[in-house]
Amino acid sequence: MLRLDNVTKVYKVGTFGGKAVTAVDGVSFDVRPGEVVSLIGESGSGKSTIGRMILGLTSVTGGSITVDGVPVKPGKEYYRGVQGVFQDPFSCYNPVFKADRVFRMIKETYYPSVPEPAWAERVRAAVQDVRLNPGEVLGKYPHQLSGGQLQRLLIARALLLDLKLLVADEITSMLDASTRIDVLNLLADLKTRGLGVLYVTHDLSLGNYLAERTVVLRRGQVVERGLTGKVFGDPLHPYTRQLVAAVPRLHAPWEDAVPADTCLYHEKGASGGLLEAERDHFVACACGEIA
Repeated sequence: MLRLDNVTKVYKVGTFGGKAVTAVDGVSFDVRPGEVVSLIGESGSGKSTIGRMILGLTSVTGGSITVDGVPVKPGKEYYRGVQGVFQDPFSCYNPVFKADRVFRMIKETYYPSVPEPAWAERVRAAVQDVRLNPGEVLGKYPHQLSGGQLQRLLIARALLLDLKLLVADEITSMLDASTRIDVLNLLADLKTRGLGVLYVTHDLSLGNYLAERTVVLRRGQVVERGLTGKVFGDPLHPYTRQLVAAVPRLHAPWEDAVPADTCLYHEKGASGGLLEAERDHFVACACGEIA
């Protein structure tokens, strides 16, 4: 469904754009129908830039992004099948309008001929699908609802469309622990509809909980990707091992730094791209990461 092929994003910065900063460098991966893929990396690694390019909010400098073989083309038809939910739900609502205005905008844009009673029933069903009580949230202003409720309303809005792909960019980072799990379980449930989800996060534990496959990003480049159990259970790149070792554990002391290791990439004689160390487990050259 979603495919990124050697995608690059370069920003022009400085006076008169005289300098260039490469935010994303040759990234390739895919998201299949009914699958959650987590895109993991520290702040500044290029995760959100990739999400914005998929949503057509930022142009691609090089490479290609396609959904069902069709290149990204921002517009009404593209957004019927591809939607995003972002980190700060409050920024997605106009505080002077009631929160359910987001559903009214969907109707006016995509379903103007649907009768009001039928539309109201669709909205109620979508709100119930995201585990909210329509009577408690519809008709309320954003400041009267919690961050978790607002996030789930945004997901409900997306469900009203013929959705194929959801880009979920750090959507749990502003939520408390109990609400966070509710939202993650909701994303997991969406897989049963055949929906593909790109879950952008810096939190390894949440990515491990949710995703079938994982892509690890480092300074705009993919350093490791594959089945989540393999990436986290047997990390091959030093950066991935450092990330895994940095995850706090209950009833266990903080681990020391991960020791340097041999670069598996060159040990296997690879050159160019990612090395498939084992089935569905790819790793990049780590020479620059080894002291």
